[in-house]
Amino acid sequence: MAAQCVTKVELTISCTNLLDKDVGSKSDPLCVLLQNTSGQQWYEVDRTERVKNSLNPKFSKKFLIDYYFELVQKLKFGIYDIDNKTYDLSDDDFLGELECTLGQVVSSRTLTKPLVLKNGKPAGKGSITITAEEVKDNRVVVLELEARKLDNKDFFGKSDPYLEFHKQTGDGNWVMVHRTEVIKNNLNPVWRPFKISLNSLCYSDMDKSIKVECYDYDGDGSHDLIGSFQTTMSKLKEASRSSPVEFECINEKKRQKKKNYKNSGIISVKHCEIIVECTFLDYIMGGCQLNFTVGIDFTGSNGDPRSPDSLHYLSPNGVNEYLTAIWSVGMVVQDYDTDKMFPAFGFGAQIPPSFQVSHEFPINFNPSNPFCNGIQGIVDAYRACLPQVKLYGPTNFSPIINHVARFAAAATQQQTASQYFILLIITDGVITDLDQTRTAIVNASKLPMSIIIVGVGGADFDAMEFLDGDDGVLRSSSGEPAVRDIVQFVPFRKFQNSPKEALAQCVLAEVPQQVVNYFSTYKLQPPKNPAAK
Repeated sequence: MAAQCVTKVELTISCTNLLDKDVGSKSDPLCVLLQNTSGQQWYEVDRTERVKNSLNPKFSKKFLIDYYFELVQKLKFGIYDIDNKTYDLSDDDFLGELECTLGQVVSSRTLTKPLVLKNGKPAGKGSITITAEEVKDNRVVVLELEARKLDNKDFFGKSDPYLEFHKQTGDGNWVMVHRTEVIKNNLNPVWRPFKISLNSLCYSDMDKSIKVECYDYDGDGSHDLIGSFQTTMSKLKEASRSSPVEFECINEKKRQKKKNYKNSGIISVKHCEIIVECTFLDYIMGGCQLNFTVGIDFTGSNGDPRSPDSLHYLSPNGVNEYLTAIWSVGMVVQDYDTDKMFPAFGFGAQIPPSFQVSHEFPINFNPSNPFCNGIQGIVDAYRACLPQVKLYGPTNFSPIINHVARFAAAATQQQTASQYFILLIITDGVITDLDQTRTAIVNASKLPMSIIIVGVGGADFDAMEFLDGDDGVLRSSSGEPAVRDIVQFVPFRKFQNSPKEALAQCVLAEVPQQVVNYFSTYKLQPPKNPAAK
């Protein structure tokens, strides 16, 4: 469900204490919204209506904008005093502007900031307030179905039935929206309960037709239709455990051939409930903080930082792959953390004063306060730390994962969806403590955290791909499975020639779903629940 639904956000604008540019009356303001492409180009998204004679306008027209967590979406709100009929704003008086990101707006839910002039000076006492609201239908249908006396389609044994649900598009075609699991060798199957969004099932229309088909599964793909029926959400909603809603499963071909044909079985809906599920933005706007921690690989295989072929070598303009990854991911995540204080750790180096090897040392060398001020603070601490440590080994991930997991475990005591932790590990490759790391990840999968691993340099990253559970469930060394997939791995070289935003887009795209999965699994509500308006 995650990929296809673009989240839309509605922005409501109001201003106070605008500059008064009109002689004999007050300004007639409108607000224009500009968005920034990846370069420095601004383009107009939309504009509000003009409010006459007001220095404290509340604009009724809303801005509708697509929201992507994994992008830094720069916005500029410009306020103009409109005194003529032309569409062009260059001949109208400029009353001030605000530049911000959509992430800042949604994480505040209501953002009030002073307006500034083009030279950056305050626009008098003028201020702008932007309120964000997600445009959504987050109703979900929970269904439980069973069947009895289904036709037997198999010579040996019994049918292997499954159900398919279809909705009807505007042009009359049927689109499959859900398929249940197959129940082997059973004419009276009971399917597992399942959830589907109301929009997916019937475009959120209670009276739109829903077609349910029952098939007998065949391994060669030639599944036989047992029968079907049509219904609506209004009808399904009547089902309860004490009085299920039942449908005859009809096979049209059979009915036309057989005179005394009754049905091909009965499908029984024993539970149908519409619930409201929180979205990622419900958690963010409801006060959930995303805590960002960085782990940096200082092992010897990176090469001597003073040598130009080292992965830690700082180019003449002061960057390398480690810093690029920190900037790219950090610039997105920082908008969702109010204090902008980020812990940053190194691993695999000998550190002063005793030059013992450490696998979780704060790169600012302050164990009681490992926090760096903003993403720039991490960058500064990294540059200062580099000449002071001796790159060593081995490459152990588990200490830093367990370090963040301790904080995530402490956050679970709060009983609300108040905090979620994102750990970014940047490494040059081969991992030494694979078994301990697998166990650490499996334990962390029960906690409010996600792990992003960026592989720098040209090493073989097979072990990392293995930690990213996309192609199967990760298990600990004792065989315990991860309860959810929380690791996202990407090799940096894949993005070397891409725009700087591409890396963050790739590694952060799965985070919103991981946040929702965690909090909904444990039935945790946002601290200030915006869904309960």
